[in-house]
Amino acid sequence: MAANNRRMSGKKGAQVGSGGKRRRGLEGKGPTPPAEMRKGHAKQRAANAKARRATGRPQQRRGGGRSTSELVVGRNPVYEALREGVPASTLYVQQFIDNDERVREALQLAAERGGINLMEAPRPELDRMTNGLNHQGLVLQVPPYEYAHPEDLVAAAHDEGADPLIVALDGVTDPRNLGAVVRSVSAFGGHGVVVPERRAAGMTAGAWKTSAGTAARTPVARATNLTRALESYQKAGITVVGLAADGEAELGDLEALDGPVVIVVGSEGKGLSRLVGETCDFRVRIPMPGGAESLNAGVAAGIVLYEAARRRG
Repeated sequence: MAANNRRMSGKKGAQVGSGGKRRRGLEGKGPTPPAEMRKGHAKQRAANAKARRATGRPQQRRGGGRSTSELVVGRNPVYEALREGVPASTLYVQQFIDNDERVREALQLAAERGGINLMEAPRPELDRMTNGLNHQGLVLQVPPYEYAHPEDLVAAAHDEGADPLIVALDGVTDPRNLGAVVRSVSAFGGHGVVVPERRAAGMTAGAWKTSAGTAARTPVARATNLTRALESYQKAGITVVGLAADGEAELGDLEALDGPVVIVVGSEGKGLSRLVGETCDFRVRIPMPGGAESLNAGVAAGIVLYEAARRRG
């Protein structure tokens, strides 16, 4: 009886068998893989970095995010956007619209380009979409822009077997200036433009129009922090050159334009921000015998890109 009491005591755990679980647990899962094959191990990270250095090409990164969709409103703006090749997903046309020349031309351009949905909508619906703006019966929807990652621009240059030639914009808030810079980068063989995520112009319909279609083949990357993006470029062996009216050297004396370089352009008037200016390897000035105090971003970038292309050619 005493033995039976011991078996029925309050001892925790299974009392009868284990269903083979203990035996299977002892069988193990095979030999431990070497450190170079174990995800997250320091030796695996080192091996991956060595392989990337051997290929001479940076690791591909995911894109820099997407902008929000945009609406172009009014007969002339819609026509101009379609004529300049601004990307568009849908053209909304008011029901019973007065079919004048601009409306006919806009509809013809949308049909010729293809891939643009034509939607007829009542005037109240267009008023709601545009928050009461004077849409004149035509509204064009521009899809979100797919930004590149700053490191993608370097990867593209390596794919071409060329030294990276990149323009970064610091504090430039006018989309037309961004579009002009994109156009200059495309004209002089650059590999893209970098803009900050905040307090900066983005790829809007206005930027697309000013780029005159070159935005379709010249990537724009968006950086969460421009200073950190420039530091990352420096670690990759790229010289960062900032344009400043009080720069220590003149543009014509800068030998760095012959190699991999990022040209940083500040806003007209304010110029480079303090942190960005301190990050630059060189601060150079563009000589202006005419006495102008500053140039807008598009003009300044074009001058430096021409000088870089001339030397590389």
